[in-house]
Amino acid sequence: MRHADQITITLQDNTVLKARLLGHDDRTDLAVLKVDSPKPLPAVPFGDSDHARVGDWVLAIGNPFGLSGTVTAGIVSSRGRNIEQGPYDDFIQTDAPINKGNSGGPLFNLRGEVIGINTAIYSPSGGSIGIGFSIPSAEAQGIIEQLRHHGRVTRGWIGVRIQDVTQEIADGLGLQSPHGALIAGVEPKGPAAVAHLQTGDVIQSLNGKDIDGRALPRLVAELAGGSVAHLGIWRKGQQMNVAITIGALPEEKTDKADSKPASKNPAQGSSLAIAGMGFTVGEIDDIARQKYNMAEGQKGVLVTGVTDDSAAAERGLRPGDVVTEVQQSAVNTPADLRRQIDAARAQHRKTVLFLVQNADGLRWVPFPLPEGGGH
Repeated sequence: MRHADQITITLQDNTVLKARLLGHDDRTDLAVLKVDSPKPLPAVPFGDSDHARVGDWVLAIGNPFGLSGTVTAGIVSSRGRNIEQGPYDDFIQTDAPINKGNSGGPLFNLRGEVIGINTAIYSPSGGSIGIGFSIPSAEAQGIIEQLRHHGRVTRGWIGVRIQDVTQEIADGLGLQSPHGALIAGVEPKGPAAVAHLQTGDVIQSLNGKDIDGRALPRLVAELAGGSVAHLGIWRKGQQMNVAITIGALPEEKTDKADSKPASKNPAQGSSLAIAGMGFTVGEIDDIARQKYNMAEGQKGVLVTGVTDDSAAAERGLRPGDVVTEVQQSAVNTPADLRRQIDAARAQHRKTVLFLVQNADGLRWVPFPLPEGGGH
């Protein structure tokens, strides 16, 4: 669409009109086209997708396999689906058959209102198997308005990497219930850094509304840059309220720095085995820095080996990963790491949390804490 020389639109009565692109949004795969018609054109109204319930009947219209104006029927199968398309996933799932060529078609409720825009299917075969996904109208309308008026979409941004708080992570933090967004990294000089948010904080509410980790990027994206939001934060046992000025999401960088794949051979030098967890650690030295393409000032403890089928292997730990914190305390030597694990064991914790850095960035990794102190 973006690189098209000419765009034409064919109406139901076979009238062909020229169209021009007002704007497009890569993250949601939406575009807005404008046509000039000699006579007024009827338009379908948007409905409120927030009120669509699982089990409601819906109709999908599209051009599957080039067969124009095909209508299929089904129900809303699920709401709030995350299909790993991006950080803003909140799709309506439907079993109304959506075949190839239906993308971009409307999903109607029985009042004739558009509550979704068909965008993707799950299909091992290429045809519909009754699992289709639509962008909810509540999200699409805001994007369409921005494209109509500005030709592009700006999204709110606070500059944090986050994870969902699982039961294991909640146990490791000492949280009562597993909800919220755990901060795994703070962008230098970003809005979160200016507001003094820290790695290990748990964001539990946004403007008074409880949130989980997956919803945070989408809800922040809907806020206007420059506006002030209020976050409910849990930090090391304390509830806090933090005011944060929303920034604008930076443009995506197309070039990613080349990173050498981590070698599977353990680094040279002494290694300390972490009993019951299935990995060994060592100090970061010049050989390790070169071998794993590390930044000059990289701090932490190097993972030198991982046992197959161990807790570490299950959690994606690999040689070359660096453990920078244990239970939200910095570790720089294997002895530091062992000390923090022993301290967690002394507090009778079931889970211990490691902050792990690899080529993709930082993430919190919960480990079940084996009983006993053998190393």
